[in-house]
Amino acid sequence: MTQAILKTDATALPKQPWLASVKWDCALIIGPAIVTSVIALACKPILDNSQFMPLWAWVTFVLVVDVAHVYSTLFRTYFDRRSIAEHHLLLVVIPIACWFAGWLLYRTDDMYFWRALAYLAVFHFIRQQFGFVALYSRNDPREFLKVRWLDQLCVYTVTLYPLLYWHTHLPRNFNWFVSGDFVNAVPHVVNECALAFYCLVIAVYTAKELLLFKSTGFLNIPKNLILFGTALSWWVGIVALNSDLAFTMTNVVSHGVPYMALIWLYHNKASRANANVSSAETRASKSLGLLSKDFLLSFAPAFVLFLVLLAYFEEGFWDGLIWREHLTFFTPFASLPAITDATTLSILVPLLSLPQSTHYVLDGFIWRVKDKSGSWSAR
Repeated sequence: MTQAILKTDATALPKQPWLASVKWDCALIIGPAIVTSVIALACKPILDNSQFMPLWAWVTFVLVVDVAHVYSTLFRTYFDRRSIAEHHLLLVVIPIACWFAGWLLYRTDDMYFWRALAYLAVFHFIRQQFGFVALYSRNDPREFLKVRWLDQLCVYTVTLYPLLYWHTHLPRNFNWFVSGDFVNAVPHVVNECALAFYCLVIAVYTAKELLLFKSTGFLNIPKNLILFGTALSWWVGIVALNSDLAFTMTNVVSHGVPYMALIWLYHNKASRANANVSSAETRASKSLGLLSKDFLLSFAPAFVLFLVLLAYFEEGFWDGLIWREHLTFFTPFASLPAITDATTLSILVPLLSLPQSTHYVLDGFIWRVKDKSGSWSAR
């Protein structure tokens, strides 16, 4: 009798809410933050207090991951026929509004532009981790719902405290975009109070997880791993090390790789859901563009290469017209004239940054957890 009861209780527990599988999630969604943090810590004697960013690292982390992942949003928005049909007005208005706001800010003061873009990026990075925690909490038992607010508080705490530390320890050997893009007016005493709150939240969250595990027998492994990886990477990249390379590696890889993996995963799940459509109907209904999209999202090397090519062209124009720092790598763009006129820059810089700003804003609309029927549902 006792064995039967135990078997029933164990069966009643929800399954671990992996998005694809243990291996997939750990390798591409949870693992990047933990792996890059461990590497950065292992290389601390070399990396700490260094502003040096070798070309190979810039290409790998900034171009291939950071800039490339921005373009993967196209597959959920502008390359998706259903999204265009349901959200046509939004997809037109957002890039226009982003450029206009950028032009207005840059025309007033170029630092206003970079500061606004930096804080928008910060919000986007934090919300992505918030979204992953929500996805991994989708099958939690009813008892967990009462204290879900603590999960949300923990996400914001483990990301916002390192940013507050950054603000109270300026200048650092790294910037989000350009030097001076963060406000340098936060007193150190704020950091000390925030650190105590940081420790308190982590302690309360840990106690909550242990108590729920004791009462329900269920421990949400992927949710706790994503929170651990988030806390670790933001602490290591911003607080533990003062290194441009360490920050870029932990910050970019833990954000960009999971995002591209989620795009890939969503497409393949959608493809399996539509597998009942006959091949004849599929061939008749799909245009060449949609077939190309399906090919890119079914063949990983082609998908990555496509994103990297878009990133290369964008960064080529940035380097040829504005920065002129890696012209040996962007040889086709080396002959472009360096733009120094303030009026032209106020038009050009918001235009070149439009993929990023549009990505940040659009991402606030897609991956909706509660909406299960729309084209931008995360389920």
